Amino acid sequence: MTMNVALNSTSQWQQEDRDHHLHPFTDTAELNQKGVRIITRGQGVYLWDSEGNKLIDGMAGLWCVNLGYGRKELADVAARQMNELAFYNTFFQTTNIPATSLATLLSEVTPDGFNRVFYGNSGSESNDTVVRLIWRYWDVREKPGKKTIISRNNAYHGSTLAGASLGGMGYMHEQGPLPLPGFEHIEEPNWYVNGGDLSPDEFGLKAARWLEEKILELGADSVAAFFGEPIQGAGGVIVPPDTYWPEIQRICRKYDILLVSDEVICGFGRTGNWFGCQTFGFEPDLMTMAKGMSSGYIPISGVMIHDRVADVLEGSGEFNHGYTYCGHPVATAVAHANISILRDEAIIERVKTDTGPYFQEILRSFEDHPLVGQVRGRGLMAAIQLVKDKANRQAFDDVGKAGAMCRNHCSDNGIIMRATGDAMLLSPPLVITRPEIDELLGSARKSLDATARDLGMM
Repeated sequence: MTMNVALNSTSQWQQEDRDHHLHPFTDTAELNQKGVRIITRGQGVYLWDSEGNKLIDGMAGLWCVNLGYGRKELADVAARQMNELAFYNTFFQTTNIPATSLATLLSEVTPDGFNRVFYGNSGSESNDTVVRLIWRYWDVREKPGKKTIISRNNAYHGSTLAGASLGGMGYMHEQGPLPLPGFEHIEEPNWYVNGGDLSPDEFGLKAARWLEEKILELGADSVAAFFGEPIQGAGGVIVPPDTYWPEIQRICRKYDILLVSDEVICGFGRTGNWFGCQTFGFEPDLMTMAKGMSSGYIPISGVMIHDRVADVLEGSGEFNHGYTYCGHPVATAVAHANISILRDEAIIERVKTDTGPYFQEILRSFEDHPLVGQVRGRGLMAAIQLVKDKANRQAFDDVGKAGAMCRNHCSDNGIIMRATGDAMLLSPPLVITRPEIDELLGSARKSLDATARDLGMM
């Protein structure tokens, strides 16, 4: 069936959606009463809906459309590969050329020492895979008691059972029983909320040492790994102080604990480097990736395994784990083309030296707004924290109400921004230009003004 939005009116598509489609992370009754927005087309940093409204996408889809919409090269690669070899598995001692070529390319763009990849289809799958790899690694090292994995409150690592257990989202754990046994959490490095009178650098060291306290509480012989996003994305773009990650690495090395960098959001240029761990100056043992790996054009993910881990795992017998679509030829071909464009067009370098600094500079000017307590971010990733009282960093009593109001004003003003509680999140396509940044942030300020007026703050 060829779908043509003109065949149905918006209301007809909305009714079909009500009847047959359950959405992720959605209050279904509320959505069905309101009616879903139907996105029909995208080009560059813009989207159009079924009513003809044009929107600038301040979230790159879901942190993922790094190359922007409408890159014909990626569609052409997918079509050619589908015609040549639409699918074959990588089980049973076989591979395909795109999967092997992408593995080679990934070894070139990732930090030194990462030379092997295990493929999956989503960030959640990659994080599940890392758990299995970690447990297998310690078994091979003849330390089977090292099973517990530590991550952070307010972290998001997916919504599978292992992913939700790794994550520190309380509202997800309530629909449990979650987290599963063997997953522990420490407080997040959120200086604005938890820093008090400490400088950011002082707080960064304090927050990192919460990990050491937890390790000593549990016993180092039982702890397998520490798991974290370089910047906590869905948790509100929580940017740790510069002292945080180097101290985390020191603690992990001291107690012989694996360090995992969840690069699902930060990877492939979002922070101005290929990977977030490079931005913050630490060297993980394992990295998970997805989203920007294909710019969202097709589902794919991967785990990059450092030689110091891979060398232990190789020669240890069969690793009893995998997915039907590991190394899918179409997905790996598209990802290879996507990464090649990011590299050959120097898009990540432009984020680092031009558009990223420009984006952050304009955003910092928002801190003069009566509604804004803090702006935080790196590269093309940021949060605008809405507060009741700037002087005392006082949050609103009804957390999330101001964020929801601002999100609705953003939509009315032709931009897409995400609200996490009362933090307004931004993560536009990496191909965004300076004039488009002006357009995006100009409309964002208009939306903040409208929200402040609604709240009686202007």
